Amino acid sequence: MSGNVDRAALRHHGDVEALPGLVDFAVNVRADRPPRWLRERLSVALDKLGRYPSAQDDAAARASAAARHGRRPDEVLVLNGAAEGFALLPALKPRLAALIHPSFTEPEVALTDAGVPVARVVLGDDHQLASARVPDEADLVVLGNPTNPTSVLHPAEAVRALARPGRVLVVDEAFADTIPGEPESLAGETTPGVLVLRSLTKTWSLPGLRAGYALGDKELLAKLGLHRPQWPVNALVLEAVRACCEPGAVAEAEAVARELADHRVQFAKALAELPGVTVAEPARAPFLLLHVAGAVALRERLRDKGFAVRRADTFPGLTPDHLRVAVRAPDQTAPLLAALRELLEEPVQ
Repeated sequence: MSGNVDRAALRHHGDVEALPGLVDFAVNVRADRPPRWLRERLSVALDKLGRYPSAQDDAAARASAAARHGRRPDEVLVLNGAAEGFALLPALKPRLAALIHPSFTEPEVALTDAGVPVARVVLGDDHQLASARVPDEADLVVLGNPTNPTSVLHPAEAVRALARPGRVLVVDEAFADTIPGEPESLAGETTPGVLVLRSLTKTWSLPGLRAGYALGDKELLAKLGLHRPQWPVNALVLEAVRACCEPGAVAEAEAVARELADHRVQFAKALAELPGVTVAEPARAPFLLLHVAGAVALRERLRDKGFAVRRADTFPGLTPDHLRVAVRAPDQTAPLLAALRELLEEPVQ
């Protein structure tokens, strides 16, 4: 069991690292604003704010997401960001939740706050599912794919193997659309008891809005949303989901994913050439997990040089020698790499 949970550590997120004036490598959002076409769509939707969101608005958003994944509209629940899906998990009334770590920590916060017993399943140093030891009695299992902060993409077969009758398997695919072709995604599969959470926040630069959706069989979604208030999702989120799931946006996201993959390979190679730095590989997401002695102190020294990176010791299973850095274009990563090299090559006092 997770025992005494350091709630403050579990609620630590990269945005608190990205102080004003710092170059942001702490937050895994692609750009500093949505693309122009999306801003224009949202601007038009402002005219809808004078009325409550309608059933037709919700249906249009669900239909767009369903078509994007080859599913039925009643297999989609629109969310205020994928993280809302974690806040809703206690409605499923699990007896024991198994959380596969290192991973995004909000599910553990939501479940423990609701009094749900939690078992942490901490993976080995390679962060692969082969080392997972999920308790048989767990009737709720949560994992990320690709996983934040390790950047590991688990094989779909290994993820499916965690499902079983009487168990809900929650797969956090918040970063799935950042990987070309979305390999290993379960978003297009209708499997009883499997709940997939998707985010539009990262690729489309919407952290100030938060937009996402859950995919699952309609009975499971009905349980998940049982205690939501009336009009749980605002008009702008509904418009964002509708817009970002349309074919043109999906094609744009694929092009962005290919570019990010190239940037990640270059960035990982350059980081691995720095003295004392180990990059967790294979990495597939738009962020990299680094192991470097004294990482927490190094993060503070980087802040003094104008860069924000994400401490990773707040993720269960990681240590004060871990950092997470967001993947950016080479012209943006070059100054960070130079600052890191300077700090790591400084003589020990």
